[in-house]
Amino acid sequence: MQHTTDTTGPSHALRIRNLSKSFGQTQALDGVSFDIRAGAVHGLLGGNGSGKSTLIKALAGVQTAEHGGEIEFLGTKVSADHMTPELARSLGLRFVHQNPAVFPAMTVAENIAIGAKFPTTAGKIRWKELHTHAQELLDRFEIAAKADDIVGDLRQAEQTMIAIARALQDADKNAVSALVLDEPTASLPDHEVDILLDAVRRFAAEGHTIIYVSHRLDEVIQLTDDVTILRDGHHVVTRPTEGLSETDLIELIVGHSLEKSYASAHAKAPVATTQPRLEVRNLAGGPLQDVSFDVAPGEVLGIAGLLGSGRTEILRILFGDLAHEGGSIALDGQPVAFKEVREGMKAGVALVPEDRNREGVFQGLSVRHNLSIADLGRFARRGRINGKAERKEALRSVANYRIKTADDAALISSLSGGNQQKVVMARWLRRKPKLLLLDEPTQGVDVGAREDLYASIRGSLKDGMSVIAVSSDFDELAQICDRVIVLRDGRITDELSGQDINRQTMTHLVLASSGKDAA
Repeated sequence: MQHTTDTTGPSHALRIRNLSKSFGQTQALDGVSFDIRAGAVHGLLGGNGSGKSTLIKALAGVQTAEHGGEIEFLGTKVSADHMTPELARSLGLRFVHQNPAVFPAMTVAENIAIGAKFPTTAGKIRWKELHTHAQELLDRFEIAAKADDIVGDLRQAEQTMIAIARALQDADKNAVSALVLDEPTASLPDHEVDILLDAVRRFAAEGHTIIYVSHRLDEVIQLTDDVTILRDGHHVVTRPTEGLSETDLIELIVGHSLEKSYASAHAKAPVATTQPRLEVRNLAGGPLQDVSFDVAPGEVLGIAGLLGSGRTEILRILFGDLAHEGGSIALDGQPVAFKEVREGMKAGVALVPEDRNREGVFQGLSVRHNLSIADLGRFARRGRINGKAERKEALRSVANYRIKTADDAALISSLSGGNQQKVVMARWLRRKPKLLLLDEPTQGVDVGAREDLYASIRGSLKDGMSVIAVSSDFDELAQICDRVIVLRDGRITDELSGQDINRQTMTHLVLASSGKDAA
């Protein structure tokens, strides 16, 4: 029998027992067991490669766990190797992933109907009924939107809330279901995070059990009732959140104190006083208007701004991926105007893009080939690739950049997100660029992998490399940058240095653009 039901009314909504899953020689989950209390907000934490994503996929029935494990929800026990998406849904398990699948060109009502079905009569949609249902759902979850609003016109937080409401729409208001939120705030600017967290609290108040996955530890502490921490596929601890600090969580996640390693990784490098590495004057293009700034050799310049401010466009123009309409750019005193990416690369510019999956990694290729793809010429001999030399360099990079992989020949898709990001970073740093452009370099990356990435960047600064970093995480900018410029509506409005580089100041200056309350 695949599953049985216990009618005694458990105090725990979800019980996970002996959950295991391996991929070849990699043991993603190894006998993981823990309980989640009914009606609680439960944090699920761990570094990249800890097993969080595999566990969620096993709960959803997307990946089949190994025989011997068991999942029990509200008294119904299911063999882990028999879980399917249909069974998970019938049990009351709901999932909203990091990039919620909303359709921006469609209305809120149409997006909600896609999660269930369009009400029809004789093949015709009953639009009035659909809009009434959608508006009732919006009112129930206190979402500040209307049924006929176009989803793409709404704030990111509201779009995520609509995805959550869509997932919960067929759950009885008084029934208990489990909602898994996987990095729901990863791509949200700071001022929208609180909006979403308030919504999560309302969902929990309705009786839903929330499993909250996030790398933002401050959110975890203020939001969750309990936390479970995984490390390298093993269960480390499940305990109440009360009494835990961010430092406590970090040390549980990585398994050791970060005091010494953080001090070395984040020590600011001295900024050179010679000729600027980069000089940008009166740059215009896309939303950018009259943007001017310099970057010195060995300096990390941060760019703080909301989505749409032009922050990513600056990086794309500097890399040769986007044409500019006016202004000038000089690299080491020489005017440049890259018309394509190849020209930027040849001049010593590198870009780590925001969308790692679409633009950063080649999922069908191995770790080795992902590392070497930007400098294959190093291994070419008479029109052929010297595989021995390529592999030797790949193994050196795996060791130097602490990339966790079973083998350099393993598909990069088998790696965790943080280790994939290390591969992307290593690919460019191996070229010893003059200017490294980082767009959300640690989005969705755990604290341990962040430490490794920061250390890699700082190590290259000693050789004179310059860095421009764009990040929605203002704590990250404060941690790694020597200076920060604030971009609003395509223009630089402020420049920060020293003690002024802090989250509070950057948040205030960024939000001042549209009259929003930054307090």
